Amino acid sequence: MTLNEFVKAFAAEFDDTPEEQFTPATNYRELEEWGSLVALSIISMIDDEMDVQITGADLRSSKTIEDLYNLVTSK
Repeated sequence: MTLNEFVKAFAAEFDDTPEEQFTPATNYRELEEWGSLVALSIISMIDDEMDVQITGADLRSSKTIEDLYNLVTSK
């Protein structure tokens, strides 16, 4: 999965935030819609789409979508 595909898949997990707001540099934890349910959806999406298991700590340690992508691809 490329970075752009990851950004699109990441954005798809949000119901109310417009897809245009998502870029590799987006600080996802500052989005109004960000919360524990979205975090669980992201963890599930990464497991399903990339076959990589991440934790809540991984989400907290990453600042941007690109940071998270780099962490996931390094596992």
